[in-house]
Amino acid sequence: MARITASVYTSHVPAIGAALDLGKTAEPYWQPLFQGYEYSKAWLQDNQPDVIFLVYNDHATAFSLDLIPTFAIGTAAAYQPADEGWGPRPVPTVIGHPELASHIAHSVIQDDFDLTIVNKMDVDHGLTVPLSLMCGQPQAWPCPVIPFAVNVVQYPVPSGRRCFNLGRAIRKAVESYDQDLKVQIWGTGGMSHQLQGPRAGLINREWDNRFLDRLISEPEALSQVSHIDYVREAGSEGIELVMWLIARGAMSDSAPLVKHRFYHVPASNTAVGHLILENT
Repeated sequence: MARITASVYTSHVPAIGAALDLGKTAEPYWQPLFQGYEYSKAWLQDNQPDVIFLVYNDHATAFSLDLIPTFAIGTAAAYQPADEGWGPRPVPTVIGHPELASHIAHSVIQDDFDLTIVNKMDVDHGLTVPLSLMCGQPQAWPCPVIPFAVNVVQYPVPSGRRCFNLGRAIRKAVESYDQDLKVQIWGTGGMSHQLQGPRAGLINREWDNRFLDRLISEPEALSQVSHIDYVREAGSEGIELVMWLIARGAMSDSAPLVKHRFYHVPASNTAVGHLILENT
């Protein structure tokens, strides 16, 4: 039986990828942020999964305003880094796990969650930046990755409650897979930030840290937070945090073990949050 062993939560700010790719990680502006992931890289080496199920949002590369799936699961054998306007990031090709992805799709759809099945797509910084933060700059990513894209760009976006319950359905799907696999689920995006309008540059440290507290200790109650609360407190792009609820919902019902917690501002006018939780 496959099982979810841990969940990882992290922001996926595109400027972080640029700092990595351009060798700026030791610069005074960036060094405190990357220092916060040193423990995480060592932890991942000691806790290598067989598969990573990575929840992220596409930024108009695989999808556009012409076609916006609410939830899309990648079932391909491989995914190329996307060209987001300045060339693809110099990172490895993402190798998929079509068998497990197809099994999860079948199980979750039968559990009444409609997924878009994607057999071909490129993956942008939403997926590659978290991999870089956790893995560094390897010649190949350490294991297969199943991309799971969530629409948090164009309203209407899914509620936190639906995302949390979807995580539970993903856990059920993974546990019904008949191979002995260790699976990690990663929730990415956020934390508080707004990219446009009079509140551009908004960061709400208090709200972000309260979100982390509640994600650990009372995730089901946290899932009831409304969209308007995210926008008011965390900015227009803070809604990305509902993707963290998918990963948290996939964890076991018992209290998780908090292995690492990190919070830093700013990174390109954005708050960066990070958690590693293990199932007990």
